[in-house]
Order: sequence, then C-alpha cells, then structure tokens
Amino acid sequence: MSMTSRKALALAACAGAVATLATSPAQAAPAVAAKPPVLAWAPCADAPTRECADLSVPLDYRDPKGRSIGIAVSRLRSDRPEAGRGTLLLIPGGPGGSGRDWLGRVGERLREETRGAYDIVSFDPRGVGGSARADCGLDRDDLEITKIRPWPAADGDIGANVAGARRVAESCAREGGELIRSFSTANEARDIDRLRQALGERKLSAWGVSYGTYVGAVYAQKYPDRVDRLVLDSSLDPDPSRVGRGWTANIAAATEDRFPDFARWASDPARDARHRVAERPEDVRPLVLALAERLDRVPERGPDGTERLTGNRLRARLQMALYDDRAFPGLAELIVSARAAGDAAPPAAEPAYASPEEAATLLGVLCNDMRWPRSPASYERAVAADRLRYPLTAGMPANVMPCAFWKNDPVEKPVRITDEGPSNILMVQNLRDPATPHRGALKMRESLGDRARMVSVDSGGHGAYLRRGNACGDRTVTAFLTTGERPERDVLCR
Repeated sequence: MSMTSRKALALAACAGAVATLATSPAQAAPAVAAKPPVLAWAPCADAPTRECADLSVPLDYRDPKGRSIGIAVSRLRSDRPEAGRGTLLLIPGGPGGSGRDWLGRVGERLREETRGAYDIVSFDPRGVGGSARADCGLDRDDLEITKIRPWPAADGDIGANVAGARRVAESCAREGGELIRSFSTANEARDIDRLRQALGERKLSAWGVSYGTYVGAVYAQKYPDRVDRLVLDSSLDPDPSRVGRGWTANIAAATEDRFPDFARWASDPARDARHRVAERPEDVRPLVLALAERLDRVPERGPDGTERLTGNRLRARLQMALYDDRAFPGLAELIVSARAAGDAAPPAAEPAYASPEEAATLLGVLCNDMRWPRSPASYERAVAADRLRYPLTAGMPANVMPCAFWKNDPVEKPVRITDEGPSNILMVQNLRDPATPHRGALKMRESLGDRARMVSVDSGGHGAYLRRGNACGDRTVTAFLTTGERPERDVLCR
C-alpha cells in the first residue's frame, strides 16, 4: 500500500475450469468481443524513458458494447530483447494505489534485478490516477485519515463515526454515479485480462503487493491458464467472508506484532535526545499509550484554527510509521516533542488526508465487494472488545465504515481461492507486517495449497521483495521470476 495516505488506506472456482465471479448465470459477465483492444504507445509526458497508453474497457462487463472507460497503462521495455520472456505486470496495492507511480519507483531496479527478462507494465486501476475517476464529493474533514479509517472517540463512543459513515455513503451514492458502482476486485481482474489481450500475451507474469495480492489471486483463480509466474507479496486473507472488513480488522494484531521493532529502535542508547523515547524497549509502549490518552483531551483545532496533535492523530501516525523503518525517526521525534510540551502547549499537527479519488476508490472496492453488517450495535460491541485487546489501535480496525450504509448491494460474491490450478505461485511475506499480518498470509497459503510456496522474511514493515534488504528473500523471488525455480518447500529467510 505507496505514499503515507495510501499506506493508511490503508487502510481481500470450479475444479479444472476457469472460475466465474458471478453468483448466477444471469450475473455472469459475457465475453468481450473477439476483436482485441489496442494500445497506442507513446513516450510518457513525465518520464520519456517509459511508454504510456490508454486501455479502453467496458464500464460494465455485463454490457460490453455499452459505455467504455479508460485505464492508464505504462511500460518499461526490456533492455535485453533477446532475453525477453514477455510481460511482468505490477499489480498495485490499495485499493487506491497507482501502478504507474509504482512502476516509476521500482521499474529500473526491477529490470536490472531480472536482467531484462521482461517488459515491465503497470496500470492505474479504474478510479485511480490517469484512469477514469469518481468523486464522492466529500468535505475535507471527511478525507482526513482518522475519518476515512475511523477512530472512535476517546471514551470508545462511535456515534460520530456512525453519523459520518451514513453521510459518506449517501454522498458516494449521490455523487459517484455508475463509475463508483463499477469499482470491484472482480472488475479489476477483468480489466487485467483485457490488458493481457491488448499486450498480445497468451500468459502474464505478475507481482502483486498488498491488496494487489488478492487481485492477483483472484485473477489466477478466474483465469488459471493465463498466468505464467505469479509473486504475491504481503498477502491478504482471502476468506470470502472476511474480504474488506476482515482485512481492516487484521490491522489491530498486525500493529501489535510490529510495535516491538519500533520500541527497540526508539530505546537504543545510540539515539540522540530527540529520538530516544525511553531507556528500555519495554517502557516505550506504556509511554506512548499514556501520551495518546493525554492527547485525547486536546481539541482538533486551537483557537486560531491550527490543527493540533490529538490522541487519534498520534495513533494514526504510529500505525502508518510502522510500514517502514525509515519513518521511525519522525515518529520518535514527534513523541518526544509532544511529551515534553506537556498540557500547556499541545503541538501543532499536519494531519494526513486522502485525495478524493483515493477515498472513492477505497470505499468503492471495499463496499462493492461484499455486504457489510448493517447494525451500529454490532460495531459498538466489536470496537469495545478490540480496544481492550489491542490498545495501540484503540478500536479503529473494528469500527464502522460507510460500507455499513452503502446504497447498492454487491453484484457478485467474492471469489473463493482454491488449490485448483497450476503450481506457479510464490508468496513472500514479512513476519511483522503492520497491515497484512503473517497470520493472514498463512490463510492465503492454506487456500492455495500446492499451487504456492511461501518465503517468510524475518523482518518488519509492509512489502518484502526489494524493500527490506533481505538477500535470501530477494534472491528467491528473483530466481523464480527469471528461471521459474521455487523452493521445494516453504522457507524462512533470517
């Protein structure tokens, strides 16, 4: 799950046959017309070393001759055409992540790592970046990260969250139109197959990260004969009953798994006074919890309108910083300065905000993929239990979302990922991931059975391949992409 706001947003077959994502023949998407789509490649305006194009896809695959929308695609060509194996597709996280941005960040290194074996391609999913975008028409306050991923009040009350969820659901229904109703994992999988056709590839290889692992698994389940080599990096639990809501709920335990890494860093005697939160690792957690509780008494804005650091803004900043060790210094400095300020001068804050497109895409996918519980009381109970068990996240992962009041029902059921299909998947997973925990990845591993092997990396943070400097993990993934070689059994990279 990208930049800070995307990270927080951060925040999910028939045997021997291609699975459909529909619940009945009447809902099944008809095959798109036999004429393959066309990509008119040209140098990207902002990156001449890459090529860009627009892919036309049906807004509604049940009506393939109806309205079309554009999907923005980019490509970094192989610098060794003689070694070419075809296309390696990067499937971004989110929902709401830009694949074109991701290609810009990792493309050159990935091409070098794989020795030019692939043309590397990515795309902005519908709703994102250069693709067709929807807007829920939300006020700026509703776009703050502590509202998009709603944090309960200091006493655990979710009344304001329920009211906000209703308001956002109504606004998305009113302003988002047909486009936001088309945002779903099922349609992203179909868009990927449309892209495969346009690229002229019989099979695609792919690297999916975070939410992109679920998209990749769904694609491999739906089109098993169209996948060459598939890497699932930082996997979500694919249980159809836990799509969306379960992913968010897993953040609570995942944060607890990851926090000790920060506690050790922030208590290291080598730290200077600005970054040393406590003298011992075991002292960091109670200090942070006490500070957040004190900041719960701070209004969101001061008399002059300046946004202040509140308890929930500190908790949200903590959860986001756990994605990458490089964010530890900024978090530690914030904690030290806030603690030193005392009650007299709550520090100013720079809250993170989602863009309108990120919010619309995130909510569209999470709410369209499956039906969420409707009863506010059920969320009240879940939040109360979660706050007791996982104080660092204070009930946020179990809280109510606009999906509880979404105006349209899911068109189709989530795909069930199974062990039916080729054995051509390699999973790679950090042991201490604050967003997609190792225990959730084990559920994906169990579902895939002998189709997959899993490489667990003894590291913290979100995203494993080419992110953590773990030579064993990187080497294993690269070997799979370049030679097809996988470990005979699941492995742990220390």
